[in-house]
Amino acid sequence: MRRMLIGLALVVIAWIAAGAVMVASAGTFTPSGVYVDIGGRKLRLVCAGPPQAANGDKPTVWMEAGAFGLAADWAAIQEKLAAKGLRSCAYDRAGMGWSDPGPKPRDSTAIVEDLEKLIAASGERGPFILMGHSMAGLHTRLFAGRNPDKVAGLVLIEATTPEQIDNPGTTRFLSAFTGISRIAAVSATLGTTLPLYYKAGDRIGLPPQGSAEKRHAYVSGRHARTAENEVVNWRRSAGEARLAPPYDPKWPVAVVVAGGRGPGPEWNDARRVPERASAAGHFEAVDGASHTTILGQTYGEAAVRGVEHVLAHLPAATR
Repeated sequence: MRRMLIGLALVVIAWIAAGAVMVASAGTFTPSGVYVDIGGRKLRLVCAGPPQAANGDKPTVWMEAGAFGLAADWAAIQEKLAAKGLRSCAYDRAGMGWSDPGPKPRDSTAIVEDLEKLIAASGERGPFILMGHSMAGLHTRLFAGRNPDKVAGLVLIEATTPEQIDNPGTTRFLSAFTGISRIAAVSATLGTTLPLYYKAGDRIGLPPQGSAEKRHAYVSGRHARTAENEVVNWRRSAGEARLAPPYDPKWPVAVVVAGGRGPGPEWNDARRVPERASAAGHFEAVDGASHTTILGQTYGEAAVRGVEHVLAHLPAATR
């Protein structure tokens, strides 16, 4: 038994060392964007597309990534929006990617408070089109409730709603996902994810820079531990978002989901609530897309169509 344990330890050490060599062989890496001070801490901000003054003063799309996500998740969609002359901004939440860590717990309140400071310090002018993926549906709901003057409309991509927390399927999903998140946090901290750097880092289908950023974040222990804390606080975040006012029905809302995917049709029913409550709602189920690839180069046009829908239904003064 002792020899077996020693052998296993040597295998694990060799595995980690091989991964470290892979990451090191990638050379010096510089993430995109700028670092914005929000009061003693800095968050990485990545904006793309022309300034509002150069694009007819159209609203900027402000993006919030889902669980384990960061600014890189939006690289393909930012590229597509920029090609249409639209401005967008994505960022790394505190402790994720290349942003400084923030106070715990990492629930929706902490995340939205950081976002409010980031927007104020960035110089970007609202109202914005909020775009959220997956768990970010909780953060967009709370932000909109606290800052209705900064919201022009919403594009929700595979986004959860706070009301979903009561669904038995959600309870089962959260239990399993929390366990997976804890394993991922331990694995990344120990370095055992390093050998997966090239293979598993980008499951979205991103442009080269975004893909490289995603791979670097995937093997980061700090990133994984922060993501775990966000997932552990999912139920708490849902409660905070649920106390916020619902979306204003005057706001145009686009809901985009992966067609034929997900735990069941009731999930899409819950996710469609904001769109159905809007006076200008839009829904699209994207055939062939998954929860992750819906953000990528292949299927990301659906998000762009969602933005175009919101723009077309804004009041003339905002548009």
